[in-house]
Amino acid sequence: MLKALNTAATGMQAQQSNMEVISNNMANASTVGFKKARAEFEDLLYQNMKEPGAATGLNAVSPTGVQIGLGVKNSAVQRDHAAGSVRISDSPFDLMIEGKGFFQVQNEEGDIFYTRNGEFKRNGDGFLVDKNGNLFYPELKIPEDAALININYKGEVELIRDRMSKPENIGQVEIATFINPAGLKALGKNLFASTPASGEPQRGTPGVGHFGSVAQGQLEGSNVNIVEEMVNMITSQRTYETNSKAMQAADQMLQTINNIR
Repeated sequence: MLKALNTAATGMQAQQSNMEVISNNMANASTVGFKKARAEFEDLLYQNMKEPGAATGLNAVSPTGVQIGLGVKNSAVQRDHAAGSVRISDSPFDLMIEGKGFFQVQNEEGDIFYTRNGEFKRNGDGFLVDKNGNLFYPELKIPEDAALININYKGEVELIRDRMSKPENIGQVEIATFINPAGLKALGKNLFASTPASGEPQRGTPGVGHFGSVAQGQLEGSNVNIVEEMVNMITSQRTYETNSKAMQAADQMLQTINNIR
């Protein structure tokens, strides 16, 4: 009975972590560039009371054996980097990547981080920054007298000063891709950091090769599907409840044994 108690307890712990992942997805349903996650599980070691294929007599073996499972554990939290919904914006500095890739930002220490959140602003020095003040990388400075900023699908930044002037190229948007984007480390604030699991960043020009193109005046919304998350939440809740009933049943069986005279 003690094994049943522990097994049911691992099931409750697993569903608790599953509910935490689902809750985080739902909480970020309106976060620009957010990528939903999915909890993954694996069964624990088995108690082998009889090995499959063990001899049971002369020229006879056990076809299945006797293996008692000892529960479950959370093995991974997989992040889904599928594209989110499109939001139209009036800001010329709001950008979206159509396809693969991440925008790059640099903090004060010089570290490079990666994001799908294209809500960029111009700081007091004219440089493009994210909402946390991290510099857009490579640096992009917008002059004060800019009347119109145009960023095409290849990330080429053109400036028009007035009606009489010709467009001037003042910079180039560069994006990064990874062999395994699911291996990126989430840091919060819509930022990711590269890890050995993600591989080294491959930097390039948007719209060329496997790099996604850039869309100006658009934002990528969260890829969370609220209806799907609600279904997952109900399933997790019912599974948690079932495991708790299994624990209660095992406790009642122990109580029955203790009451034997």
